[in-house]
Order: sequence, then C-alpha cells, then structure tokens
Amino acid sequence: MDIFEKCYQPTLASEIKKKGLYPYFHALETRQDKEVIMEGKRRIMLGSNNYLGLTTNPEVMEAGIKAIEQYGTGCSGSRFLNGTLNLHLELEAELARFLHKEAVMTFSTGFQSNLGIISAIVGRNDYMICDRENHASIYDGCRLSFGKMLRYDHADMAGLEKALQRVPEDCGALIITDGVFSMGGDIAKLPEIVALAKKYGARVMVDDAHGLGVLGEGGRGTASHFGLEDEVDIYMGTFSKSLASLGGYMAAKKEVVEYVRHSSRPFIFSASITPASCATALAALRYLEAHPEIVTRLSDLSAYARKAFMDRGIPIRQSTTPIIPIYTYEPEETLRAAMEIYDRGVYVNPTLPPATPDHECLLRTSYMATLTEELIDEAVGIIASVIG
Repeated sequence: MDIFEKCYQPTLASEIKKKGLYPYFHALETRQDKEVIMEGKRRIMLGSNNYLGLTTNPEVMEAGIKAIEQYGTGCSGSRFLNGTLNLHLELEAELARFLHKEAVMTFSTGFQSNLGIISAIVGRNDYMICDRENHASIYDGCRLSFGKMLRYDHADMAGLEKALQRVPEDCGALIITDGVFSMGGDIAKLPEIVALAKKYGARVMVDDAHGLGVLGEGGRGTASHFGLEDEVDIYMGTFSKSLASLGGYMAAKKEVVEYVRHSSRPFIFSASITPASCATALAALRYLEAHPEIVTRLSDLSAYARKAFMDRGIPIRQSTTPIIPIYTYEPEETLRAAMEIYDRGVYVNPTLPPATPDHECLLRTSYMATLTEELIDEAVGIIASVIG
C-alpha cells in the first residue's frame, strides 16, 4: 500500500472547500492590529491572541529593528552551542523577576516549550494528570515522555482526585492544566488543584499562554490571580500572545530549570529564538511592567464585549478573560456563520471538533487592549445580524 494513499482520500477540509465554507489561511496584508486588511477588505480583528495590542507598539517594533541591526537575522544554532546571546540571558532574568520565580529558560516556540518541559520532567515511572481541555501541545508533550497519562473531565475536581488516587505511592505525579483555557476562556480551578496536589504529593504545572498579560497583579498570570505563585511548581508560557513576539518559556526553581536545560531534547536540538523575537519579547515585557494599566483596560473592554453580546441575546460562555466563545453548536452552521461574518467585515475563529466536544462548536472571539468600544459595538452588531 502506498503511504500517500491517505493524502488522496476525501477529508473534512476538501468537503468544506467544495461548499465554499473553508475558513482557514486568510491572508493578512497589513500589521496584526485591531483593524486589518485581509484579502483586500477591512476587517475588525476579533480572532487574535495579541491581547495587549503590542505587535504594533513603536517601542516593541524599534527593539526588533535594533536587534537585527546589532545581531543579524538569526542565531544559526542551539542555545547549547553558538546560539546564546546576551539578549536571551537578559530576557530570562527579567522574566524570572517579573514572575517571582528563581529561574526561567526560553524555547523557540510555545508548542515546543510544552514538548520540552514535559518530556524532560516526566520519566518512565511517573504520571501526568491532565484536564481534557488542555492545549494540544500538552498532550503531545505527554506522548513524547515515557510516563503514563491520566485525564479528568474538564474542571472536574472529583475526577482529578480519582486520577491522583490511581498513582502508585512510589511514582511521581505532575498535574498539568491550562491556566486560561484557550477555547472556552474559563480559568482553571487552581486553588482546588493546588490543594489536591498537596494532599497526594503531586507537583503542579500551569500552561499560562493565555494568562500572561491577562490575569494577576500587573498581568503576572493565573497563579498571581489566585495568590498562589509559590504553590505552582512550573509555569509555561509563550511570547506569541501578550508579548507580541515568538517563543516560549519555563519558569520554576533554579534546580528544576537547570535539569530541563540539560535534559530536554526539543531544547537542546533546536535553534534559539531569533534576535528580533528575543528583543521584541523583552521590550513588550518591559512595556507591560511600565504600563500595568493596559491589563485593566483589556479586562474592561472584555467585560464591555460580554455585556454587548448578552444584551443582544447571543449565547456565550461566562468568563472574565478576553476569550469570549459564541456557541453555534453544529459544524456547518458554524462555518456558514463565520464566513458571513467575515464577508461583512469581522474576523472570528470558527472552532470545530476535536477542538470542541461534538455539538458544541463555537466562534472563538478574542479581544485586545487597543480595541475601542466603538469597534466592539460595530463588530458585535455584525455578529448579531448573522446569528442573533
């Protein structure tokens, strides 16, 4: 049998292309901003993870330009060898201080961060306990490890405890959860998770990709939001969202970071973050520290958008984050709605199984601190005219 045979079979993608409902790979012609030109037309951007709007911040952009001028376009090697710049060390040190952790190490992407952390920490006799709605990179990191994975239903603390009870006493256990869940926008039940971890001798890892810059004191994330910074053993996060760049990080005790730094194959055998990506992430972090009010502005705008949807009777999941999912339930209905909303000038992300449970398809909308109430009113009005 030809290994390529599967490539020629009908797929969901090919079927929705035939129906003219294919929603992916729309091309941007302008900066990632609150308003964009996409395929020749103005669209209000409600589908970006650029939560603080810093991709177009002059200070952040200037830092990237200067880094290219000083260091060139790339590092051409692993951090182990020729790929460490003083910029990498500076970013790691400042991020560790910001997160109130002893040490930070950086990875080339956020996805790679979860692969690299989990596969290094979890050994053959260890267990990983995961929320079913964790990000795909967490699951791939679990697969790359030699440990055993147990799952519990989303936010089901009784299910988490049952999973912990299955871990033999002589085995290590790592509870892994998103801080802010990327599709639903809800926040992990971190106080309960931490309490169960203490009860059963487990460690806790939080993927804070959607929490950094969004929750907590000055945008420090989910653990800060709950006052549990000392109780979470590992933070993982990305630079591609609030910090307007590319890359990822791990924050933990110095000894844990040092162990992963010398054990993680995805880290050891990958080229380091480019100079421009490193410099822009550092500039965005400094901007966030200097302007914590943008976190409040983001929260206020998100609340404004939630109220606007509720006032129009649009079904949304309640949360306090800038991710607001609008339920459309069935795949074809979701794709048709997304296409019509796009044609009328608003970009949203249609989300289908396996990213959602069956019959719980949704339009994922997300907000940034640089939006205005007027733009939100315009966008919500368009969405309501399609699905209201």
